[in-house]
Amino acid sequence: MNYLGHAYLSFKNPEILVGNMIGDYVKGLNALETLPEGIREGVLLHRKLDAFADTHPASQKAKTFFRKDYRLYAGAFVDSLYDHFIANDPQCFLSEQDLFQFTQESYAIISERLPLLPESFQKMFAYMKEQNWLYGYRNVRGMQKSFNGLVHRARYIDNADMAYEAFVSNYYTLNQYYYEFIDDIKAFAATAIDALPKK
Repeated sequence: MNYLGHAYLSFKNPEILVGNMIGDYVKGLNALETLPEGIREGVLLHRKLDAFADTHPASQKAKTFFRKDYRLYAGAFVDSLYDHFIANDPQCFLSEQDLFQFTQESYAIISERLPLLPESFQKMFAYMKEQNWLYGYRNVRGMQKSFNGLVHRARYIDNADMAYEAFVSNYYTLNQYYYEFIDDIKAFAATAIDALPKK
C-alpha cells in the first residue's frame, strides 16, 4: 500500500492515520519512542500492513508484470497501483467528492500534529498537500507522476516508462488482483486496530 491505502486503512482513527502515513520516515527505535503512543501504534500498523501486502498472493502475481525491469522495486510499483484502485473503488469512496473530502480531512489531521513528525516527512508533506497526491492517485496521469516520484527516490532505477506501460497494458488484470487483495487487507487492518489497547 502507498499513502492513500495507509490513510484509508486507518479507518478514521486520527493518530493511527498519522502514524500510518509517516511509517517510512521513522527510522530506528529512538525515533519511534519519541512519538506519542497513538502515532507510534500507527507506525507499527504501517509496518504490519506493508508485510501483509508484500506477501499476499495477489501482490505476488501483480509483481510479475514489473519484476523483469525493476526487480526488487516491483513491489513498490504494486503498492502505488493499489492506491489507484482504492481511489476508484466505490466500496472505499462512493464518489470523487467523497475521495476529495477524505483527502482534505486527512491533511487537516496531519497538519495539526506536523511539529511532532520527522522533518523529512514534513518537507514531503508540503508537496503532498499542495498537489493533493492522495486525490491524484485516482487518475492514470496521476499514477504516472506517482511512478516517476518512486523513481526519484530510488537508487538503482532511472525511469518509470516500462512500469507505466505495464500498468496501462495490464490494467484489468491488475485490477482483478486488487479485488483479490483488498478485502483481505481491510480485515487484517481492522483486526490489528481492534487488538490495540483501549484508551
